[in-house]
Amino acid sequence: MRNADVADGETTLPAGIRSRFVNNGNGITMHVLEAGFEAANRPCVMLLHGFPELAYSWRKVMLPLAEVGFHVVAPDLRGYGRTDGTAVTFDDDLWPFSMLNCVRDALGLACALGHRSVAAEVGHDYGSPVAAWCALVRPDVFHAVALMSAPFGGPPSLPFNTANDDAPQVGAATGPSIHDELAVLRPPRKHYRWYYSTREANENMWHAPQGVHDFLRAYYHVKSADWKQNTPFPLESWSAGELAKLPRYYVMDLSKGMAETVAPEMPSAEEVAACWWLRDEELRVYSAEYARTGFQGGLQSYRVGTTPTYSAELRLFSRRTIEVPACFIAGASDWGIHQRSGQLEAMRTRACSQLQGVHLVEGAGHWVQQEQPERVSELLVEFVSSA
Repeated sequence: MRNADVADGETTLPAGIRSRFVNNGNGITMHVLEAGFEAANRPCVMLLHGFPELAYSWRKVMLPLAEVGFHVVAPDLRGYGRTDGTAVTFDDDLWPFSMLNCVRDALGLACALGHRSVAAEVGHDYGSPVAAWCALVRPDVFHAVALMSAPFGGPPSLPFNTANDDAPQVGAATGPSIHDELAVLRPPRKHYRWYYSTREANENMWHAPQGVHDFLRAYYHVKSADWKQNTPFPLESWSAGELAKLPRYYVMDLSKGMAETVAPEMPSAEEVAACWWLRDEELRVYSAEYARTGFQGGLQSYRVGTTPTYSAELRLFSRRTIEVPACFIAGASDWGIHQRSGQLEAMRTRACSQLQGVHLVEGAGHWVQQEQPERVSELLVEFVSSA
């Protein structure tokens, strides 16, 4: 069956999901997937994807949310897929990809679609901090938030009491950086977030020796529950020795790019055939888009995250908490919930004043809404309906 109502994925997106292009009033036209659009005045649920993903990543949970009465909206984020801004180069201005501008993108999209409020903002991977900041900055618009796979530990802090403290001020150089410490490990290592912030990262993945399709197949496989070495546990600290316990796709060999890092874990033909949650026909939607656009649009967010200028901007909200109902969902086999020591606990105890549950879903790794869509749909329907 073909779904003639979508711009891409016609053979894998079910009837009841459509796509269209919407000017979000913030400088771009966004490609949006929608479900539950048939009736007017339905409350909105907005779904924000991560990297390297697309709105398409939400295909398995959109109809269950629509069936209980919501207008479900999943955009390709700025820099991704068919949304404007994918012709990005490393030398382009980073400001459009700053976190607060991503919040403006979501706010503008909701307004353009005729919603003065959003019943729940749901974010996965990079979409999780975007959703968190939506709820923190505009709780009057975003009335609940579900965070997935990436815990939110709260805004960056402002240095406190430094005028009366003789100790070195926060930010003063006190010794080797974490990157220096990782580089002297044996074998030498580097953190993927800072690698993704380099000029060579896009070229390495876009023109991977194995091709974009096989690169993405290995990348999705190695971060899923199908890769049996994913047995995550909390790290004790943000230190080189502790970070070295993470899999190579998080703390990479210093001499390798991501294409070379995941290549040895390419699943066999039999494993690919058995991967029911990401059939090759579905993966081809991703690989065709990334082969066309490259990865730089998505990598800009990593560069924002590793550039102090942009974290300093967020200190305006120091000590602010998310005051709307919140929940957290992740795969039980996802290292992402532990890659930053203390974030999960900070989310539980400080960052969210109305945290209504932390759900670790068995049989799922990082791609939880694709690996276990029925369970994730149940959790989202229950949370959004009650919140």
